[in-house]
Amino acid sequence: MARPRQLRGLGMCITAVLASFIMGFTVGWFTKPLKETTTSSAYHQSIQQKLLSEMKAENIRSFLRSFTKLPHLAGTEQNLLLAKKIQTQWKKFGLDSANLVHYDVLLSYPNETNANYVSIVDEHGAEIFKTSYLEPPPDGYENVTNIVPPYNAFSAHGMPEVKNAMLAGAMGIILYSDPADYFAPGVQPYPKGWNLPGAAAQRGNVLNLNGAGDPLTPGYPAKEYTFRLPVEEAVGIPNIPVHPIGYNDAERLLRKVRMHVHNINKITRIYNVIGTIRGSTEPDRYVILGGHRDSWVFGGIDPTTGTAVLQEIARSFGKLVNGGWKPRRTIIFASWDAEEFGLLGSTEWAEENAKILQERSIAYINSDSAIEGNYTLRVDCTPLLHQLVYKVAREISSPDDGFESKSLYESWLEKDPSPENKERPRINKLGSGSDFEAYFQRLGIASGRARYTKNKKTDKYSSYPVYHTIYETFELVQNFYDPTFKKQLSVAQLRGALVYELADCVVIPFNIQDYAKALKNYAASIFNLSKKHDQQLRDHGVSFDPLFSAVKNFSEAASDFHRRLTQVDLNNPTAVRIMNDQQMLLERAFIDPLGLPGRPFYRHIIFAPSSHNKYAGESFPGIYDAMFDIENKADTHLAWAEVKKHISIAAFTIQAAAGTLTDVL
Repeated sequence: MARPRQLRGLGMCITAVLASFIMGFTVGWFTKPLKETTTSSAYHQSIQQKLLSEMKAENIRSFLRSFTKLPHLAGTEQNLLLAKKIQTQWKKFGLDSANLVHYDVLLSYPNETNANYVSIVDEHGAEIFKTSYLEPPPDGYENVTNIVPPYNAFSAHGMPEVKNAMLAGAMGIILYSDPADYFAPGVQPYPKGWNLPGAAAQRGNVLNLNGAGDPLTPGYPAKEYTFRLPVEEAVGIPNIPVHPIGYNDAERLLRKVRMHVHNINKITRIYNVIGTIRGSTEPDRYVILGGHRDSWVFGGIDPTTGTAVLQEIARSFGKLVNGGWKPRRTIIFASWDAEEFGLLGSTEWAEENAKILQERSIAYINSDSAIEGNYTLRVDCTPLLHQLVYKVAREISSPDDGFESKSLYESWLEKDPSPENKERPRINKLGSGSDFEAYFQRLGIASGRARYTKNKKTDKYSSYPVYHTIYETFELVQNFYDPTFKKQLSVAQLRGALVYELADCVVIPFNIQDYAKALKNYAASIFNLSKKHDQQLRDHGVSFDPLFSAVKNFSEAASDFHRRLTQVDLNNPTAVRIMNDQQMLLERAFIDPLGLPGRPFYRHIIFAPSSHNKYAGESFPGIYDAMFDIENKADTHLAWAEVKKHISIAAFTIQAAAGTLTDVL
């Protein structure tokens, strides 16, 4: 009888040993990656330096040359082949996966048998001039086929006419008009959802007549109108004061301009490329780096400088992975399709995966064009990323002439200081016009983008002269914009460093106190805007006190959160996860499921594209839109009631966001 008892004792002993081993293994498994990362910030920094030093300007040049040899318009065979090339390279680089994800969407193309054109018509209705069908190809591209002629996607069929139009003798001239002009004495403003007489479509804040563009965006016309025609003329806008820039000697009045629009809309398949590097410790937390691949023709600048940069970042991360490194969190690389037709590829993927992305995404970094000029850095991002952007910019060498021994941060600061704080470089609010829109404005995922830009003090044009034309080639970049490719390399290093820090830091490197400061500045700004209606504010009982109170409470909650964050035990995975989740979900707290009035797609209460300039970001867009042109609204009582409503929505949202920062009960 003793033997069974001994066996039971031995069994109990073995069980205890196994239990102890399993417990120790479990604790070790979950804490080991954290300890390896937290015990050596030098190790973390060394990995980042390996990543940045791995990136090469010559590789970016090679990718750009390869990707711009043929046109790659969305929905075409060439763009699918480019998607497959990128997919193959990502697999070769060492990414854990690289898949094509397709969608069937409505695209728009010119009618090959019935060409679009613009004609000048005399007083008898006879055409005395008509534009050519194709843009003459640049040297070296004469034998390239499948080049789409200039057209304005999604324009309706028809032959609209403009009477007494202005002609300016220059291709691509920009006719500038300020939104204030729409309400000048004697000018009848266009209502929301307008179509200008003679205009085929509106592309954000740029109107293209017979020029490549995006679909109609409802809203008042905004600042600038670019008329890109295949020959040298540009058409002015009737009934609105227009201020031509340059070519004054060529201006003259015409009897009539007639447009001939014969586009074909059809359901077409598009392809995103989605690649991943799986996180080692928090695989269910995502950092996304995405940029579009499609272009109107060769896309030498837009978007392929961004595509080439994205490719070099993916290659460099793959090199680290092949050396045994894995990020703490999952990195997702995305090559979007059909951005030029209305951000379609990125929006389809965001909406298909909305629940997962809202639950798991840390941040989205955009990789559209890496340059739009060669003067200095331009950054647009959520306030959560300001300090991180400044940090990594200090760790990257400046590519600018005369700044060889200085950092990117230093050259950026000297060339473009912030108007609010001259000791910091300028960072802009996010508007729209690229693929971050669905992630930031709709889903509430912290987002940012960076590129090299022009000197806006001396160059007032909204874009570079050959934007979206056949002349946007590899040679344009190599010969004029970035011959050494060092500026694109700096952009690659900045974008790559942001992704690395967000994916690998134990504590997500957001700064919530910067958001509090931004809210305070935005609230003051919108209040100052209202002061010109001081008497009406009193008459209608409109008060901004609830907004200021909510901002004050948010600031206090942000300060308390920061205090607790500095005290968190980095070797306690649960404590770290709690603080990180609060940071990750803060941007989501500013999302209103009902969206903005008349614009339900846009749900961010603090930031949205301006209703009057889609590319620019507006703070407190609900309040701003409610007050815009309020003196010209028919029912002023209802108009001011709308202002009060949106002050309440903003105050409630900010107060609720403050609540998400409080300590766990």
